[in-house]
Amino acid sequence: MSRKFQFPHPYFSSKPSWKWFILVNVLIGATMSALDVSIVNIAMPTLKNDFNVSLAVIEWVAMAYMLTLTIFLPLFGRLADMYGRSKLYNTGFIIFSVGSLFCGMAPSAAFLIGARALQAVGAGLLQANSVAIITAAFPSYERGKAIGIQGAVQAVAMSIGPFVGGVLIAAVGWRAIFYVNLPIGALGTIAGLLILPRDKKKEQKETVDYFGTAFFSSGLLFLVLAFNEGAKLGWTSHTIVLYFTLAVALLSLFVITELKVKYPLIDLKMFKNFTFSAGNLTGMMSYYVLFAIMFLMPFYLERVVGYSVALTGSLLTPIPLAMAFVAPWAGSVSDRRGPRLMTTSGMLISALSCFLLMLLGESSHLVSLVGILIMLGIGMGLFTPPNNSAIMGAAPKDKLSVAGGILNMMRSLGLIFGVDISGVIFTTLEHRYVAENGYPNARHIFRSHNMPVPVKVNAFMKGFLVVLGVLIALNLVSAFLSVLRNDKIDKEAAEAAKEFEGA
Repeated sequence: MSRKFQFPHPYFSSKPSWKWFILVNVLIGATMSALDVSIVNIAMPTLKNDFNVSLAVIEWVAMAYMLTLTIFLPLFGRLADMYGRSKLYNTGFIIFSVGSLFCGMAPSAAFLIGARALQAVGAGLLQANSVAIITAAFPSYERGKAIGIQGAVQAVAMSIGPFVGGVLIAAVGWRAIFYVNLPIGALGTIAGLLILPRDKKKEQKETVDYFGTAFFSSGLLFLVLAFNEGAKLGWTSHTIVLYFTLAVALLSLFVITELKVKYPLIDLKMFKNFTFSAGNLTGMMSYYVLFAIMFLMPFYLERVVGYSVALTGSLLTPIPLAMAFVAPWAGSVSDRRGPRLMTTSGMLISALSCFLLMLLGESSHLVSLVGILIMLGIGMGLFTPPNNSAIMGAAPKDKLSVAGGILNMMRSLGLIFGVDISGVIFTTLEHRYVAENGYPNARHIFRSHNMPVPVKVNAFMKGFLVVLGVLIALNLVSAFLSVLRNDKIDKEAAEAAKEFEGA
């Protein structure tokens, strides 16, 4: 392609301000993928009734998406580092849009589940490259701010998703929640072609680690399935034991393979860097905390406090909105002072909010509840952008997309484990309590007409309080690991910011 017709044109792309156009393009993808997750969740009852299938079947509409997205993120990142981030990011827009079209056209639940898996491939290509593209486009003294803006947009999109989904389903039908992605995807694809930097050809040709990819993806698949299905099938069932055994065996083979091959799927040497490894671990734990609370709070508000479904849904929106409000500022501060202050204080505030939730009891005050949930959102908003910026800053320049894929994979695992493990802890303790109080065969406790209300409420609070205790512990561990971050990275960020401000 001649210089005259090259996109983006060198005259514009060489300008310092061009990086903000790149960010806007990334924000389009962030909005589309975040909006889709929360929109689909609100449509589950409608889909179940429309296709006339069981709840177990319709759950796979969400599960197929999460599984596909989680297990392939590192591979998509690796492919982007090999063949070009901009190219694969734009491919993600196209695949996501095609998947959305097929979802909207789905004649059956099985077809919809397959289309959701295709959608997840597109979302994976977007997520694996979004943070990497931002990291490559922005200097270290602005990286946290840019990542914070991305986090804010994602949080807002997630918070308005249920409302948008409800309006579309009521006015047009459930198929509209998928068709709404088509204009966004078209806009993102065109903007990407015009804005994103051209990929540079690699001097050294690398190969795909097929064995490592197969071992890792299948091992992670069985691990996620084990946690997701364990509560339904029983943790000692032959199926769950087999899942865990296969997960351990396959992931062990993956580690062995990565240490031997020349071009591994994931360069395990990256984890020798404490900032990278601790950042990913604390990132997973932070999402564990967030989604455990998002999962259990509706049950608490409806069953224990007695709020309506509509009020319960509105009470959860302060969390993502507070995250959106704080995230850009937290990222900007981390650019000047390093990530340690923001990440540590964010996890301590999150721990405090979980502790205050424990004190609410059976009849919470509405204003106090909203204040605590806002506090949780502030804590998460203070933590996430600086932590993501630190992870990407610690990654090698030629492995930014792999690092971005790992970052988002750990976030997805935190979401899955936060819901599944917290659900197991809660359910086990709840059923143990009612069994000790004379109702050993109770399954759906709050549907039981023979069980006294105080027993139901006490059983719920027993499990709820223990889960909150676990979440406090995870927050404190994350805060401790954040304190141990490398001083050298903090100083480099601060010095770069001073130079920028003095220029």
